[in-house]
Parts: sequence; structure tokens; C-alpha cells
Amino acid sequence: MPAKKYLTWAAAAFVAFYVITQPNGAAETVDSAATGISSAADSIATFVNSLA
Repeated sequence: MPAKKYLTWAAAAFVAFYVITQPNGAAETVDSAATGISSAADSIATFVNSLA
């Protein structure tokens, strides 16, 4: 169990370091992830609508 806690803290520290040192890169990463999620949601909506 402690290993999971340490990995979680390490991941959080890495994300914080990345956001502080590369804010433009972090913003692009978040934008890309949001675009991917939006695309997936659109695909699921299209699939569900085609079932009706």
C-alpha cells in the first residue's frame, strides 16, 4: 500500500513540475485531451443515435 501512495505523490509532483516549467506544453496537452474526449463523446452519440 505505501508504494501506491509514493507513486501517486510522485505523479502529482511530476505534473506540478511540468505545469510550472512548461505551461504552454501543459495547456496543449490538456487541449489535446479535451479534443479527444469530445471526439469520443461525439462518436458514442452517433452510435447511440444510429441504434434508434
